[in-house]
Amino acid sequence: MKQFFLLLILCLTPFVLLGADTNTTVSSTVVTDKTPPTASAPSVVVNNSDVCKSAYSAGIQTGIVGMASGVTVADENCERIKLSRSLYGMGMKVAAISMLCQDARVFDAMMSAGTPCPFEGKIGDEAKQQWTLNPNKIPSESIHFKKKVKKKITINNRGQ
Repeated sequence: MKQFFLLLILCLTPFVLLGADTNTTVSSTVVTDKTPPTASAPSVVVNNSDVCKSAYSAGIQTGIVGMASGVTVADENCERIKLSRSLYGMGMKVAAISMLCQDARVFDAMMSAGTPCPFEGKIGDEAKQQWTLNPNKIPSESIHFKKKVKKKITINNRGQ
């Protein structure tokens, strides 16, 4: 009988030692005074496809303060092309070309092609002569403008 109790104790010991404890305590803290960041970039919508504007927006949020903003930016080259098309559509071809010639790239292309941009109503060789006499009216980013200014500086330096 002693052996039986000893055997029973040996058999039950692992269950007692390794048994799951059902008396557990779970505690947690819920913080309710902290709000999530709320700044988000606004959507700036340009609905009309005939508008030469681009929309940009941005937002930033810190733990204390947030900021968001949006802007629209005009595309001057797009506006110039649309104005030129309108003038051409009304039959004002010289005015349409003059509008485009305000862009230095167009001005240079016209000069390189041998068809100078109109100058105050003058076209062709008369316009080319006026552009040569009035380089200050050439778009400042123009390659031809830079050549004229460089040539004028060289001539002035030699004359002195």
